[in-house]
Amino acid sequence: MTNLNRIFFSTVAAMLLANIALAQSFTGYNTSNYAGIYGVISNPATAAGYRYKWDLNIMGADINAGNTYISVPKSVLFNMPDTLRLNRDYFLDQGANRKQNGWEMAEIVLPSVLYSIDDKQSVSFLWRMRSSSNGGNVSTPIANFFGVNFPNPSFTGTSLTIPQTGVSSHIWHELGFSYARVIKQGFTSRLKGGITLKLLSGVAAGYATVKDVNFALNNSRDAAITSGTLYYGYNTELDHWQKSPINNLQLFQNNGIGADIGFIYEYRPDNGGFGTYESSDADEYKFRIGISVNDIGRIKYQKGANNATLQLTKDHVVPSDITYRKNESLQQYARRLNNYFTPVPSDTTFNMTLPASLNLMGDYNIDDRFFIGVNAIVALNAGKRDITKTHALTQLNITPRYETSLFGAYLPLTINHNGQADIGGAVRIGPLIIGAASLFTNLFERRIDHGAAFVALRLNSNMFDRGDSNGGGIFKMRKRQLGCPVNNY
Repeated sequence: MTNLNRIFFSTVAAMLLANIALAQSFTGYNTSNYAGIYGVISNPATAAGYRYKWDLNIMGADINAGNTYISVPKSVLFNMPDTLRLNRDYFLDQGANRKQNGWEMAEIVLPSVLYSIDDKQSVSFLWRMRSSSNGGNVSTPIANFFGVNFPNPSFTGTSLTIPQTGVSSHIWHELGFSYARVIKQGFTSRLKGGITLKLLSGVAAGYATVKDVNFALNNSRDAAITSGTLYYGYNTELDHWQKSPINNLQLFQNNGIGADIGFIYEYRPDNGGFGTYESSDADEYKFRIGISVNDIGRIKYQKGANNATLQLTKDHVVPSDITYRKNESLQQYARRLNNYFTPVPSDTTFNMTLPASLNLMGDYNIDDRFFIGVNAIVALNAGKRDITKTHALTQLNITPRYETSLFGAYLPLTINHNGQADIGGAVRIGPLIIGAASLFTNLFERRIDHGAAFVALRLNSNMFDRGDSNGGGIFKMRKRQLGCPVNNY
């Protein structure tokens, strides 16, 4: 128990120090009219009636990482000391009344493509490598016990309780096959739908949760645990992890099935072509609203040989005896914990549930160049019941943006479930998209506890089409070409 919580706080610090400077996120861009294959990630219906014949992703990457307990000065990110000292190199939020949490969500979008079959339907292939981690639901006093001079001597003689807390992490591949089409089109409206079916390949997964723990610290070398259970597990491949990371990232192992499904309604009072499409038709709506459910699915893993559920009740626990030791393997550490506490029967497999989320979006077209988008992500499995899962970070985003075919500017404003608010920025220049959802927040804060940014390189058919005065695009009308007679009045 003690070590697992220490690992949690150390992991959050490591994520923060290692990833904030490199952090990437698609926030603010994923609902753009020019998002192409990246729009399919959020809602597969966005691909229906897409403005170009094809959209090809070469490479993209994102990460969103942070926590609520540990913050670091920005100087530490660029000049890492050999030894981290409390209140110099990192700071702890020791007086907060809230629960403390940490998270990480990252992905690499490998070569992927969207292809428009015609003006109503499209298909897409998406190859993503993803990771997701969560930890927390820890009260601040418990965080202080493990985070400040562990075991914190100020808690000597105090009885402490942990109802439930845990950590979980997951790395997997996704091969997604998506279909989208215009379901119904009226004089002033359009309804689109899409679905993505995913072949999942699990790489690494692990979880550790303690429940109903009561303990007391007698002194720095003696504690008593009067009740509590530790549930933990990780996939057997981690017992045979290879030094070369690329050798561990194999496709078609620990297979599973996943899915995304979404719908978008567009209100189009100007009737944007009434069936005769051109490149600009994709944004000839006054407003649009969408809903999707993402990351439905799970992956089944075989547990490591020494994984077990442990009954933690024990007198005279020496904190250093159950602390992870330098260069110790997971298998060695699991075996040592099993010998220290009392194992109870548990399953030899576990199912790691994907971070399912409800994605709601709205978009208002001001003048075909300026837009205001709203996007809400609601975690669907963030509760306590399922401990073998990771979950999404619930957040609300509002993004004013300016867009043309070759340039876009985005100003995402985001607030997440933990009450952390961010002002970010992003630009799209031809095939390159780069930005950070926490750009201005991190720029002006003295200390940082979370961050997000992204980069992507992609091509579309318009970049190879000379086009005409209308701006090019696969569904363009030639200048002075007659469309439906209704549109000539």
